[in-house]
Amino acid sequence: MDKSKKYMNPYLAGVLLGLAMIAAYYFSGEGLGSSGAFRNVTLWAADGIAHNHIVDHAYFGKFAKKGINPLNTWLVFEILGLMAGAWLSAVFHNRLKFSLGKSPNITKKTRLWAALTGGILWGIGTQLGRGCTTGLIMSGMAVNSLSGYIGLIAVFGGGYMFAYFVRKLWI
Repeated sequence: MDKSKKYMNPYLAGVLLGLAMIAAYYFSGEGLGSSGAFRNVTLWAADGIAHNHIVDHAYFGKFAKKGINPLNTWLVFEILGLMAGAWLSAVFHNRLKFSLGKSPNITKKTRLWAALTGGILWGIGTQLGRGCTTGLIMSGMAVNSLSGYIGLIAVFGGGYMFAYFVRKLWI
């Protein structure tokens, strides 16, 4: 780790994240998460292309029939704010550059295919699991839900077990 760079204190980051969670529950009645925003953007795009199909769809139909713009939700604004904040931070700290982070032992093509595969699996998994790990762990633990604690153990335990199989992509 480069000692000349300043990093945020992890304890302060945890406190700020906890305050953000409290604010999210207070102002929106929902916790933090990301998969709902991506679902809503997908629903909005698909509704614009094939409205009748979306209305008749067993899952998406319940969202489309309400006549509410799927982009007008707390989660979409959360993700837009997250992206804007990351961009502003990179600009402010002179770190804004476009690059492909990868191990020196793999090609750019392999890295992009691994990212695409991971993204597809994430999308499928979040819909099957009815939410992302952020929503499960952080929001679940924030309300002292047993599922939040079980999710924490399962996600990190599964991550450590799965890391053995994909370690060559990063070493």
